Amino acid sequence: MFNRMYSFLLQNDILYKYQFGFRKGFSTFQALIELLDTIYFHRDNHDFLIGMFFDLQKAFDTVDHSILLYKLENYGFRGIVLKWFHNY
Repeated sequence: MFNRMYSFLLQNDILYKYQFGFRKGFSTFQALIELLDTIYFHRDNHDFLIGMFFDLQKAFDTVDHSILLYKLENYGFRGIVLKWFHNY
């Protein structure tokens, strides 16, 4: 299921370009490098920075599944994939 959905997301250019963690070639380490690069850039320009960090461990367990299903359908998931999530 993951492979089919991931392929669909890539082919239709749906993923946010800064989505790290589960994408091939986009590790959480790279997310940290991107964050530090942004911080250094703004610091060098004497900009003010504010950071907010959240621990989203087990975040999927708290997702409202009706909203998730709506978003999946909105992104173009149909048929077996969407039915699979309805039964999950």
